[in-house]
Amino acid sequence: MLTRRHFLLSAAATLATSSHAYPARQRLSPQDIYQHWFSLTLELVRHTATYSPPVASRAFAYLTTTAFEAVAGQSKNLATLAGQLQGLEQPPKYKGREADLPVILQAALSVAVAAFFANTGPTGQRAIAAMKKKLDAALPMKQQARAAAYGAAVANHIIAWSKDDGGAAVSNLGFPESYVPKQGPAHWVPTSAVRLQQAPLLPDWGKNRSFAMPKASSCGLPPPPDYSEDTSSPFYKEALEAYHAVKNATAEHKLVARFWSDDPMLSSTPPGHWLFVTLDILKQNKASIEDSVDVLARLGVAVADAFIGCWDDKYKYDLVRPVTYIKRVIDKTWEPLLVTPPFPEYPSGHSTQSGAADVVLTKFFGENFSFEDRTHVREKFAPRNYASFRAAAEDAGISRLYGGIHFRSAIDRGLEQGRCIGAYAVALKTRIQS
Repeated sequence: MLTRRHFLLSAAATLATSSHAYPARQRLSPQDIYQHWFSLTLELVRHTATYSPPVASRAFAYLTTTAFEAVAGQSKNLATLAGQLQGLEQPPKYKGREADLPVILQAALSVAVAAFFANTGPTGQRAIAAMKKKLDAALPMKQQARAAAYGAAVANHIIAWSKDDGGAAVSNLGFPESYVPKQGPAHWVPTSAVRLQQAPLLPDWGKNRSFAMPKASSCGLPPPPDYSEDTSSPFYKEALEAYHAVKNATAEHKLVARFWSDDPMLSSTPPGHWLFVTLDILKQNKASIEDSVDVLARLGVAVADAFIGCWDDKYKYDLVRPVTYIKRVIDKTWEPLLVTPPFPEYPSGHSTQSGAADVVLTKFFGENFSFEDRTHVREKFAPRNYASFRAAAEDAGISRLYGGIHFRSAIDRGLEQGRCIGAYAVALKTRIQS
């Protein structure tokens, strides 16, 4: 089986050794530039140990905002997100008549990717350097030095904005070195024997500065069903549903669970899944650069806000995971289909961020936009076809029930929360009104 290291090494080797990858002065479009860089970031997420889904979503938000602002600075149609995203001030303005937009975007993304993946390993660093070298060689970077400097200035402006958001430093892979768990059977307990995971992942992530939504609790949820071991209680019934979902899982249910699993270090994570889908659609539809950076920025900030809002509620309610409850109350021999992530249950992160992505992409492409999800083709999963983004989001949500790692309320309310959060990204004013 090919590993994430193999894929990243292959990408780096191809860029570093192929003299025909990007012939000097080959005309590259701005779309080519962002497709190359964002495709690489999806590989880097696989390869960087600290890039759990919340951390990956943060990087995607800042990178897509960088691309947007770099293009907006040269566009007569795009309006800056400064003053709309929390804490973002007016970026530098380009001084000059004309500039090569691919040069601006290349300079901006090469600086931003290097910064937001500064802690990736040596192979990742080589891949970043190789990408920059080849794309630089295919563009008039020296002849357009002012444009390149402008792109780098935009990136550095976004990097400076990111530093005080609360998520810039992730120590101990995101697991607190000391953690006092809440007492009582309703609360989260470790579900893994791994020593590092005896504390939950990123308990303070919900305190991070949000992007488009005003604050972490802007789309806060009501509490989950009251904990109970009474067989007639709503809580027990949800646990029993999760129990039977795994025990009686069909081949299709197992496929759905694994297709949307998107585990850290084995995939580009759940937010990376939605980024891949969007990049694929943009490429197939030959979208304009303005439309492309617009929808990517909205998607980036929506999924980042989704993890902030979701994590705020996860640690507010600190609910026990199905595997803990079911083994204790229903059947001690039961095991979930998927590995239970090391943090509280309610709400479902997959559901919240998928609900947010659904709202953004539906607004941009339409309610009945059908598409093929080819995210995991190289891992030998057949593409999955969806009649709408809502259908895909609901598939992502229910996959967590099929996998045995979430209760129904966490899924349904997570989707609701995500749609509330996504609405803030949709409301951003990205176009200059004529």
